[in-house]
Amino acid sequence: MALVTMKELLRQADRENRGCGAFSVGNMEMVKGAISAAEEMNTPIILQIAEVRLNYSPLSLMGPMMVEAARQAKVDVAVHMDHGLTFETIKEALEYGFTSVMLDASRDSFEDNIAKTKEVVAMAKEYGATVEAELGLVGGSEDGKSDHGIRCTDPKDAKIFCEQTGVDALAVAIGNAHGDYPVAPKLEFGVLEQIRQETNMPLVLHGGSGITDDDFRKAISLGIRKVNIATASFKSLTKQAEEYLSTEGAHNYFDLNAAMVLGTYKNVKHHIEVFNCK
Repeated sequence: MALVTMKELLRQADRENRGCGAFSVGNMEMVKGAISAAEEMNTPIILQIAEVRLNYSPLSLMGPMMVEAARQAKVDVAVHMDHGLTFETIKEALEYGFTSVMLDASRDSFEDNIAKTKEVVAMAKEYGATVEAELGLVGGSEDGKSDHGIRCTDPKDAKIFCEQTGVDALAVAIGNAHGDYPVAPKLEFGVLEQIRQETNMPLVLHGGSGITDDDFRKAISLGIRKVNIATASFKSLTKQAEEYLSTEGAHNYFDLNAAMVLGTYKNVKHHIEVFNCK
């Protein structure tokens, strides 16, 4: 099919009342596994990477690979820079051909978040790219090294934010958090419903790993259109690799490669099934 903008995929998901999976990747095996699952399920996906992961997976290597994999895929794929921390990184991702970007200014003041997001919208417009932003505080951090608490998104603020910035998608805080949950979170569905009513905007759920399938489906029914999955994929890859390495006999890189692809594939396929509300 094609490398497409995230906006296109979210519009399609909105028409079909389903969620579009946004799967974080960190190496070639994860890219291959995610694309393989999407092609088998004949479902568009978003490939993404967060800036905090770039110390392990440099953008200069991951970016071209993600974009080329999307171009060659048999389904539509968007490529997204998730949780960008600097304008320089956002610009670099756009230069590599990413079709969607996010500068996370959610911990800044409301006014500064708006101002920075408007700059990103103007930058992305030059490339025809989609822009996601975040309002409220989603718990934890992408790298699991900090926790700034959770503050639910205010629906009235969300309306003002979307109107003033011109973003294409809004990540909301409704009790969700990045990383591992000790127990499944209690999502504030009432807040989500109000945000959707106020903004009529494709909404994004960060911290998807660990949320129950039923809660995913309910959130999607209330306007969530992009669902981020990172931790679950990394864990599934690691588990599959560990299982391979625990088998008797000699091991080799090629079978380890296949195990990592399979681990990612399994997790992505499961979540696609859930997000398609099947």
